Amino acid sequence: MLRRAAIPGVIVVLVIAAAIVMFTDTSDQKTLTAYFPRTVSVYEGSDVRVLGVSVGKIDKVEPEGTRVKVTLHYDDDVKVPSDAKAVIISPSIVGDRYIQLTPAYTEGETLADDAVLEEDRTAVPLELDEIYANIDELTVALGPTGANKDGALSDLLETTAENFSGQGPKFQQTIKDFGTLSQTLADNKDELFGSTERLGEFVRTLAKNDGTVRAFNRSLSDVSSLLAGERDELAASLANLGEALDQVGGFVSENRAALGRNIHGLSRVAKVLVKQRKALDEILRVGPLALNNEALTYNPDTGTLDTNANLGNLAHELQTNPGLVLCAITQATDELFDDKLCKNLFSLLDGKGKNRVAPFGALGTGETSGGRFDPTLNGLVAP
Repeated sequence: MLRRAAIPGVIVVLVIAAAIVMFTDTSDQKTLTAYFPRTVSVYEGSDVRVLGVSVGKIDKVEPEGTRVKVTLHYDDDVKVPSDAKAVIISPSIVGDRYIQLTPAYTEGETLADDAVLEEDRTAVPLELDEIYANIDELTVALGPTGANKDGALSDLLETTAENFSGQGPKFQQTIKDFGTLSQTLADNKDELFGSTERLGEFVRTLAKNDGTVRAFNRSLSDVSSLLAGERDELAASLANLGEALDQVGGFVSENRAALGRNIHGLSRVAKVLVKQRKALDEILRVGPLALNNEALTYNPDTGTLDTNANLGNLAHELQTNPGLVLCAITQATDELFDDKLCKNLFSLLDGKGKNRVAPFGALGTGETSGGRFDPTLNGLVAP
């Protein structure tokens, strides 16, 4: 009797345990609410899938005015992108449908629990009755009460048939050529899209510099208008330029040898100028001062050039360097001047001025060793 009495108690305990397990299921799930304009053949318990694989079920399907609220759940370990959409998929014309969450997750944030997808993030398949209704509307629109009320559609079909009669081979060739074009574009899609992208960047650059582009176009328009207004003068100038170039060409042809010699001589002069560029630089720096000093020496009252003889400086030089002064005076007046004469003068004056350079060398007027003068004028004239 005790055993029989214990059996019902055990059964009750098992039922209670099963109920606890059922209602306290610890399996993790996420809930999602989606709104659709309609849910044909979608029921509670229908599948929720990702890439065709079942990951959950539909819990409720509730109409709300002009739309339908669908509550569903899916496994917590299934990652769904935060920008996912809910789409009703119809595997066949007849039969249950399921909701697909798309696109599949690759990276980034995931859809939160208890998320809500509005109608702009849901989609439904096109129903067969809608296709029939659209075909019926098209038939009525093209029928005798619509576009063909006055026979316009019949005339169009007859005219088209007459124009296209016998053009089958050409249409076939056109389709083949279009297929070849499509294949060529497909084979070069990278280059085509690359060119399109570069064109887009160019257009964006023009858009960013719209003011500059407009100013350039206005300037170009002004130049075009100016050239259009001066086209007669421009044409005459070009004609004169052509004639002048023809004459110059004839002159060069007739005087080629002389021009060659002149150019060669000019080259020599240019080389000398390059060689003496430091001297020319010095002349350009001190020349204006020298000319100014020369202008200041003119005495308008007497019509003479007056200068300061600096006799005091000469007396000082005679006291300190008599040999140098006498050597400089001798060199300036004696055409047969020789360096030995300066050496003799230094010896006569008790050795004053020994180991000195030649007078004009010391005064910076050029070298005096060697010949009396330089036939190349210190390199100014090539030998």
